[in-house]
Amino acid sequence: MKLPPPLSPLTCLTHLTHLSHLTRLPALPRLPGPRLSSALLGATALELFVLTGRLIVYPFGLAPERDGAAPAETGPPAATDPPIRTTATTATTALLATAPATPPVVLLHGFIDNRSAFVVLRRTLTRHGRRLASLNYSPLTRDVRTAAELLGRHVEEICARTGHDRVDIVGHSLGGLIARYYVQRLGGDRRVRTLVTLGTPHGGTAVAPGAGVHPIVRQMRGGSSVIEELRGPAPGCRTRFVSFWSELDQVMVPVETACVDHPDLDAVNVRVTGIGHLALPVHPTVAAAVREALEAPEAGEDDATAAGTTSAA
Repeated sequence: MKLPPPLSPLTCLTHLTHLSHLTRLPALPRLPGPRLSSALLGATALELFVLTGRLIVYPFGLAPERDGAAPAETGPPAATDPPIRTTATTATTALLATAPATPPVVLLHGFIDNRSAFVVLRRTLTRHGRRLASLNYSPLTRDVRTAAELLGRHVEEICARTGHDRVDIVGHSLGGLIARYYVQRLGGDRRVRTLVTLGTPHGGTAVAPGAGVHPIVRQMRGGSSVIEELRGPAPGCRTRFVSFWSELDQVMVPVETACVDHPDLDAVNVRVTGIGHLALPVHPTVAAAVREALEAPEAGEDDATAAGTTSAA
């Protein structure tokens, strides 16, 4: 896949085929090449800061959300689905009766994480009226395929409860891979309108800590059976993909592995520089870009094509 030329370490470049309403923000001044090491140092420091914050808020992501925490609605998972737990609140009957035209958004976290990873994105989407459902899957989940099947059952439950035929999904890291498998291999494209992935190893990554002891981590490596299945044909897939990838993501090796590169998929790859893997779901500018991607019209709704830039400083 031919990628666009590199930009400033503090610039996020987007090539958006169907995202015609993205806001153009002024790009920050271009930094000279020798400061790339400074950008990497800054991104690493930010990763450590984000990691510290994650450890602090992690326990709060284990508990169910309180009623009214978000304009979202789903119920508890079936008793036969222990690895994935629905933690979003159930909306009132009146709210269901006035359901907005936009579909619910399902947030799916990465490996050994929980819904607390999306605290910034949740705030951004909620402020713009999106209805949310967070799914926690167990760190003991051993197979992407099993997790994708469970995700599919929960999506069906969300659709039944909200009256919507389709949902949007935002997945970070492994969460994006689980969601893509559901869409591409299990017929989830009939339910998923847009899938946004953040730092997801679509092509497999050479960096997979714990691969020797955890099967699902091995499935994220290049050449795994899951990655090879996703390389297979996917004719007629109805889901549009938007993948955010960062040039300073130290977990994605090579960094381009976080791009969706498949001839049958309607995919847009968004380059982000200046931040690393953990910062992708919590950076305010990335959150705003995700919101705009979810709000973009589907193919056929608007024939205009636009490209935009946004800062991720």
